[in-house]
Amino acid sequence: MLFQHIKRLALFVLVNALCTFLCYLIIPFVLKLFGIDIGGSRGMLLFFFVYGMMGSAISVVLSKPMVKRSYGVRTIAVPRNEDERWLVETVKYIAGKKGVKMPEVGIWQSSEVNAFATGWNRDDALVAVSSAILSRMDRNELKAVLGHELSHVANGDMVTMGIIQGIINAFVLWLSVLVASMLSGRGDRDGRAGSAVGYYVIQPVLQIVFGLFGTIVVRWFSRWREYRADAGSAAVYGKAPMIAALRALGAGPSPKQRPDGTGCLCINDGFSFTELMSTHPTLEKRIAALEKLPN
Repeated sequence: MLFQHIKRLALFVLVNALCTFLCYLIIPFVLKLFGIDIGGSRGMLLFFFVYGMMGSAISVVLSKPMVKRSYGVRTIAVPRNEDERWLVETVKYIAGKKGVKMPEVGIWQSSEVNAFATGWNRDDALVAVSSAILSRMDRNELKAVLGHELSHVANGDMVTMGIIQGIINAFVLWLSVLVASMLSGRGDRDGRAGSAVGYYVIQPVLQIVFGLFGTIVVRWFSRWREYRADAGSAAVYGKAPMIAALRALGAGPSPKQRPDGTGCLCINDGFSFTELMSTHPTLEKRIAALEKLPN
């Protein structure tokens, strides 16, 4: 289990490092071709915006193969047994109801009771379930879980979250550079030599601070999308199976917190030190929201 988590983290770091390297090589060159000075405030904002969006776009496009490899997902080309046959047929039925192309269906071996959806667009998605959730949930509960994941696909949540993260990243970088330059006097004509040293001390600190606030915004948006996905499942099968599925999730082993940027949207995520920093609302709040829906 420890080796699996180390492998996932290493793959995540490697892909993001590659994205960063490519962005720093390509973006300044392209902007200079159009005569845009990235040294000015507006030029910097444009640079960071393109950088943030390009990095998110690469992460989203690579999300499916990256997650399949890191989780060890086995896609079901030909069902091996009745459970797998039922799983594929159920996903096909819900996909038809949601008006999306049939996604790939997969299973990964894990004691975590969980499921996720990933993919760069609605017509090139993957829906996967853990071996634990397949064996421990009854079929009504599991249908609701699959409805939740396919609602993420139908809503385009993977792409939307990537766009939001890219925009937040752009403003975090831009503000940290701008404010650090002002505080250190780096941009002043009469700025002392020490101002450069002050800038390189202040800027990383501001990036962490602004990044924290940015993360709060992204996590709030993620929690809102989870409520929508729960409601999307209830629209197909009714709210009772989704409520039962959430209660079953609460009774099972808690999933480990996955690193951000893996590009998947789980039915249940490892809880952060505070709900403010969590990608998912509490199960109790999700159940309460479902109970308010009409029958």
